Parts: sequence; C-alpha cells; structure tokens
Amino acid sequence: MTSTRKLLTVLAIASCAALGLAGCAATGTGGGSSSVGQAAPQDAAAADPAEPDSSVVITGRITIVADDPIAAARDATGIVTDAGGRVAARTERAAEEGGQASAELTLRVPADAVEDVRTDLAALGTVKETALESAEVGAARRDLDARITTLRTSIARYTEWLGTAAETSDLIELETAIAERQSELEGLEAQSRELADQVAMSTITLSLMSEYVPVTSAPGDVGEALVQGWEGFVAFWGAMLIGLGLSLPWLVLLAAIALAVIWLVLRNRRAKDARPLPPPAALDAALFAAPAEPPAPR
Repeated sequence: MTSTRKLLTVLAIASCAALGLAGCAATGTGGGSSSVGQAAPQDAAAADPAEPDSSVVITGRITIVADDPIAAARDATGIVTDAGGRVAARTERAAEEGGQASAELTLRVPADAVEDVRTDLAALGTVKETALESAEVGAARRDLDARITTLRTSIARYTEWLGTAAETSDLIELETAIAERQSELEGLEAQSRELADQVAMSTITLSLMSEYVPVTSAPGDVGEALVQGWEGFVAFWGAMLIGLGLSLPWLVLLAAIALAVIWLVLRNRRAKDARPLPPPAALDAALFAAPAEPPAPR
C-alpha cells in the first residue's frame, strides 16, 4: 500500500471519529469543545454566548366568523404583509343559494410578530377558534450545524490531498469520497435552510366564514304564503311542460302505431261489408230442400 493510500485510510477513520464526536457534542452529551470544532473554519466556530440557545417552530390555526369573508381575507393579507410576512396559499368560496361564504389562507408570519398579527386578525370578526403550537428544534439545528461543519472540513482536507495524489487509483478514491461528502453536505444544508425558514417564519392557517343562517321553509305571513303558493303553482306546471316535452317523441310514436291499428281494423270491416250475398231464391232452396234419403241397409 502506498503512503498516499495509508494516509487516505487514516483520514477516513479520523473523519468517522469526528462525525461521532460532533453528534455527541450537538446533543449535549459532551461538555467541552471537540476537536471538530477546533478544526472548523472561523466563521463556523462557537456561537455567540449572548445568542439564545433554542429555536422554536410555531404553527397554528385561527377560525374567524366575519360578515364578508372575501373582504376580510383581503384585510388579513394586508395585515400579514405589513408585518413582513406573506400569503403562501389562498382559497375563496362565495355564498351560493343561502350557503356560507368562506376563505382560507395559509399565512407565513415572522415569529416575533405572531402575537401582533393574531391581535389584528381578531378585529376582522368573531374569533371561534385559536390553536397555536410551539415545537423546540434547537437540538436538531445544532446537530445539523455540527454535521455540516464536519463535512466541510472533511471535504477541504480531501480536496487538499487530491492536489498531492500521484497515482490514478488514489485520485479516483479521493474524488469518489469528495463526491459522496458533497452530496451529503448539500442535503444537510437544504434541511438546515428549511428548518431555519420554519423557525423564522411561523405558519398559521386562517379560516374565515360567514355566519350560518338556517333556511326557513314555513311562510311567516299571508303574503309569503301567497308568494310560495304561486311559486309552487308555476313550478308544478313548468315541470309538467318539461315532462311533456321529454315524452313528446314517444307520444308521437304511440299515436302513429294506434292510427295504423285503427286503419287496419276499419279496412277489414269494409272488406267484410263489401262481400256479395247469395240471391234469395238460392237461400230458400237451401233452407227448404228435402233431406237426402238414408242409404239402404245391406
């Protein structure tokens, strides 16, 4: 084994040990600073002691009854925008046939402005439900930061050794190791960015709806009774006309068949009536003719 390959093996073992130490330090099992932290770049060193050592993701749902949910949704958009947030999703539905109008917005609100935005939203109508939840993700963020720092240090070392490698096999091994670590680093950085966005911008689902008004079927006075009666009368005959229009082709067909049957019956009767009768003399002869003599016995 060449000296470069030996060095590569030692580096791989050291990197694995460094990743294990970083995980322990992130979860709080280690009290002092690890060697990984000492080898990290200066911009990824220990955090500022004055900075809070916790991260919170706030999510929730607010339900409000408003006279005009569509207009209230526009006002809610303005409230969130003024607070530095944005509307991530929006759904609106107008009232139809006495139903409820509604609007639903997915709001991304800065974490430090959640309470102010909640207070402003409450002025849009009557608050029916408010549910806010907080999730502590500080340990997860510290773990991600430690793993990212370790991978960056490892990639930097591998890249440095790549420039000094002389054999082709060593170059291939170093490039493969760098590619694997770079891919893992990009995935961890994406997770870190997503988690940071969730911490910085809280997600609140705002549901706006109008007051439910039950539909009354019984008339309140004589005038309403007359109106409903007339409407029922018109609706009945309208339905009858529609049914007649739908059945008209079948009625025409049945009428044609009935006419054909009637025509055949009348034709047969006329044919029987037109048949000639025998003359009267022949009838008398046939009626009064002497009966034939029986045959003589043998």
